[in-house]
Amino acid sequence: MSRPLNFAVFGHPIAHSLSPQIHQAFARQFGIELQYRAIDAAPGEFADAVRRFFRDEDSRGANFTLPHKSAAFALADECTQAATRAGTANVITHLANGRLSAHNTDGAALVRDLTDRHDLDLRGHDALLLGAGGAARAAAWSLFDAGVQSLTIVNRSPEAADAIADAIGEPSRVHTRYWEDLANIGSFDLIVNATSAGTLGQSLSLPFSLLGSRATCYDLGYGKSAFGFVAWARAAGARYAYDGLGMLVEQAADAFELWHGKRPDTEPVYQSLRVQAS
Repeated sequence: MSRPLNFAVFGHPIAHSLSPQIHQAFARQFGIELQYRAIDAAPGEFADAVRRFFRDEDSRGANFTLPHKSAAFALADECTQAATRAGTANVITHLANGRLSAHNTDGAALVRDLTDRHDLDLRGHDALLLGAGGAARAAAWSLFDAGVQSLTIVNRSPEAADAIADAIGEPSRVHTRYWEDLANIGSFDLIVNATSAGTLGQSLSLPFSLLGSRATCYDLGYGKSAFGFVAWARAAGARYAYDGLGMLVEQAADAFELWHGKRPDTEPVYQSLRVQAS
């Protein structure tokens, strides 16, 4: 009898991760037996931990969350366009030839959650992206590809925001502003929070003037890490304020499909997790 294949998510900390629960739920849809565990690896131990995991021939794939997405990208032997654009990876697949292939599903998952689950047509939107880390880079490319009318990127370190805009190379649609100017840059009908403030327990102190009428606000985090931004959005009068739970489920579905060749039904898993979180 063949042994179940091994998968994992690496992070630091990682005990809060819902990924094992999500992947087991997906596997049950197809009658697949697998092992999926959460591995806490400090940055200094990360590379050795990943190599040790993939030395097992039954270890076929892994996900990566904070603070390891850039390090995961650097470990890979080959990278997809999405990973290269973001400079980070949240998925690595162990290929049959022993090579590690990196992918980034964050941006596609964000857009799918907004458009498919929340019925938002991104075309024509003036979007504000807060943050310029790996998650923000993935989000920026996918929002641009999805047809937003304009994308303004604001980060506390302006050089990182400028690097994203320069990489996309469409100055008429994608540009940057200084964080100190947030109160004076106008209003937006889509605001995406890709900063790590919530995860670090910090507040953003954003001005209400950023919200246009009927604005949608979205935090890439979920649970407690998204609470502050979502509460601000509701207080500011946003028409919709979402956390990133749906994005989490969608990026997991992309990884599952890469590894198993089967596309899971994400909605029942999302609804189950939403009930647990309420």
